[in-house]
Amino acid sequence: MQIILVGANHRSCPIDVRERLAFRPEQLPGAYRMLQRDVGLPEALILSTCNRVEIYAGVPEPNGTADRLSAFLSRHGQVNEQQLKPCLYAYTEPRSVEHLFSVASGLDSMVLGEAEILQQVKQAYELARDHGLTGKMLNVVVQKALHTGKAVRSQTGLGRGCVSIGTVAVELAQKIFGRLQPYTVLLVGAGKIGELTLKRLADRGVSKVRVLNRSRERAQRLAASYGACAMELESLREQLRDADIAILSTSSPEALVTRAQLAALMPLRRQRPLCLIDLGVPRNVEPDAGQLENVYLFDVDDLQGLVNHHHEQRRQALDESQAIVQRKVGHFLAWRNREFGQCIASSSSGLAAAP
Repeated sequence: MQIILVGANHRSCPIDVRERLAFRPEQLPGAYRMLQRDVGLPEALILSTCNRVEIYAGVPEPNGTADRLSAFLSRHGQVNEQQLKPCLYAYTEPRSVEHLFSVASGLDSMVLGEAEILQQVKQAYELARDHGLTGKMLNVVVQKALHTGKAVRSQTGLGRGCVSIGTVAVELAQKIFGRLQPYTVLLVGAGKIGELTLKRLADRGVSKVRVLNRSRERAQRLAASYGACAMELESLREQLRDADIAILSTSSPEALVTRAQLAALMPLRRQRPLCLIDLGVPRNVEPDAGQLENVYLFDVDDLQGLVNHHHEQRRQALDESQAIVQRKVGHFLAWRNREFGQCIASSSSGLAAAP
């Protein structure tokens, strides 16, 4: 058995393609059935986040697995396979294992050392396990990857400071508005990204925050923890009339805010500037809404400049983290070779390598 990986991330693939490849929670049961029945995978794990869509497969031999996974992603995203191919990377061992360990450690994220990814890998693994798509190989490799991620966070400085896409969004808002305390902020989405964003807003002394979520109970719990106000998601249009900044991070398959809605709303706001920071993949705001006067729209890929600044500040921690990853990968491969009696040379398929 060995690990094969096919995927696309924020470096290899633009957001307009990534959002088509993304898997919504309700799509995953059917996707796992297809991977088992149609692609013929005995073990598989789908990791779908705002930065990446990756499929890890545990197979006895490669035998065209990467090509079948590429075709599977093409059908799922309704993207022509030849057009999609340059966006994808495909790895066999040991590169596939190194990549998974780096992902779990936050080394492959847009925001180096981000806090969310470890939990996202764990949740993706638990879902694959619940659908019967994990066996001895994936069970061990994912557990080792999670242990590696924890070691990186506890033994290096990689996790200090601005380490989530939500906190980068708050920093962007600060660069635009300066002090955020006088402004009204909408936080749309009460998941992990929303929680980290709200924490950063609270740390900055921002008190006029309204939390909107499909589950009002979840919004109330999160808002109560930081002295914010909870609102129904259905009130989003009304709340946008008063807000100065909206940070959106929901998993909605359709845009929550359209250009037409904002075009009708802006005169009611007397053209007061509105900053929208869309962290959703698929996007929560129609991209052409940013063409409206006094509407300033940023999506997750627009934050790259701020992210690069923080990467430079973490260079030493990055070197330490990569050393931990290499050591942990060596331990896993030694176990695999003992357990399955084989040694796999490093290789990649004909698909593009991840940059």
